Amino acid sequence: MDEEVVSLEGPALKINGELVLMIPLESGGSDLVDCSRGISTIEDEFLKIVIPEAIAGMLRIEEGDLVWIHNTGGKFNIQAAKPRPVH
Repeated sequence: MDEEVVSLEGPALKINGELVLMIPLESGGSDLVDCSRGISTIEDEFLKIVIPEAIAGMLRIEEGDLVWIHNTGGKFNIQAAKPRPVH
């Protein structure tokens, strides 16, 4: 059975020194829980995903950047909406 693809866009935030995504459960985050097991936690009404520094560097994202997340192929996918230039 094909699963419906959920696609969301939002900012990367800096919380307690960590780069995180805070995805509202009622706005699509609940549909991403299964594909993000092991990399996410649920805090209040949000799905929280911490982006390790190495991955943020590879994706070229920093605090405040918009990221696009989706569950294509049943996996959690993240990419920069507007990647920063390589220096």
